[in-house]
Amino acid sequence: DAIPSADQIRITTSLKSQKGSVWTKNKSIFEYWEVEVTFRVTGRGRIGADGLAIWFTEEPGLEGPVFGAADKWNGVGIFFDSFDNDGKKNNPGVIVVGNNGKLLYDHQNDGSTQALASCLRDFRNKPYPVRVKIAYYQKTLTVLVNNGFTPDKDDYELCAKVEDMVLPSQGYFGISAATGGLADDHDVLSFLTFQLTEPGKEAPTPDTEIPQKDKEKYQEEFEHFQQELDKKKEEFQKEHPDVQGQPGKTTFAFSLSADDVFETVSDRELRQIFEGQNRIHLEIKQLNRQLDMILDEQRRYVSAVTDEIAKRGASLPGQQEQVSQQEIETVVKTQEEVIRQVNEIRNSVADTLKSISGAQHPGSAGVYETTQHFNDIKEHLHLVKRDIEHLAQRNMPSSDKVKCPELPPFPSCLSTMHFIIFVAVQTVLFFGYIMYRSQQEAAAKKFF
Repeated sequence: DAIPSADQIRITTSLKSQKGSVWTKNKSIFEYWEVEVTFRVTGRGRIGADGLAIWFTEEPGLEGPVFGAADKWNGVGIFFDSFDNDGKKNNPGVIVVGNNGKLLYDHQNDGSTQALASCLRDFRNKPYPVRVKIAYYQKTLTVLVNNGFTPDKDDYELCAKVEDMVLPSQGYFGISAATGGLADDHDVLSFLTFQLTEPGKEAPTPDTEIPQKDKEKYQEEFEHFQQELDKKKEEFQKEHPDVQGQPGKTTFAFSLSADDVFETVSDRELRQIFEGQNRIHLEIKQLNRQLDMILDEQRRYVSAVTDEIAKRGASLPGQQEQVSQQEIETVVKTQEEVIRQVNEIRNSVADTLKSISGAQHPGSAGVYETTQHFNDIKEHLHLVKRDIEHLAQRNMPSSDKVKCPELPPFPSCLSTMHFIIFVAVQTVLFFGYIMYRSQQEAAAKKFF
């Protein structure tokens, strides 16, 4: 049922119980390889079916029940499953399933019992084409996905990774799709295959891979296909002359060109929604990276203070040692609490990033507000870091104190009681911020 055209191949149309597939004619002789696939899955309903599959198998696949291809394949299939057969709400998702030619695919459980790796990704009805990069190198299969929310072609996220995976040394690449009771259009825009070689190893030249006769044969087939396509276009123009804007219908042609030039209000609003959503997505990813850096800094400080406790254990005598050790233990516990809070912030950012990928919030007004809130949190954590440095310098002997050159002396050191009060205030602010964000999200859900 696949329908080729000049710029894409429609594997299946949005009709019930359709199947289609496209396979390479020659075997791939690459030991290590990488494929980049660009596709669209679009449908009118909120839920689609069944899905799309990318294949590397020892033999070219035939039509069958596994996303339009035959079962019991020898190789690997990367399945983009749209429909939730097992009712576990884990679809749309990406599943990697290997087979030695003897296993039957478990449709009822969406392949979860046979999956080598998987991830949840919504690939339906995206503003931009979804891009997938699949690499097999030194028995490791890696799947990277661009979710289609951004026009950036290099904005990939790791979806799945399978190690110690043995695939056939030669095989065929293919892509297939199928529909069921629900239906989507499955369109493939590009399918690029690359050979991966080890450093220092020369790759074979293209002339040794494809004989000249095969090149001429493929060129003839392409020209024949192009001629058939041109004939069909001419026949369509003769059957539908009103579409082309004949000489007696100049006004109609002008109205079409005007609609093409000027976007409607709904199109403009939709474009602004996606642009704002893309900016929010990038901002939150940047903030997530910054929080990871802050978390690493806090862990290093905990390690440094723990080492200080061990050093002071044998050096400070009597009551002074006991008091200093108690203060440092208090600092360690407080730092552990700070690390826990930063972890919670990081998880919150990750959840927000996932919700941004699945929801559409109009405009970009929330970018500045979100950035400002997280900048405030970052400043507070830097204050905690500075106060801990002051406390550590106060407890060190005068000969070991680190002096900052060219800076005026600080008026006073932070006491333990003040530090605990400061951390308590930060904790209250943090929970207040979480409650504020929850109220904002609840209001947004009610609005939509």
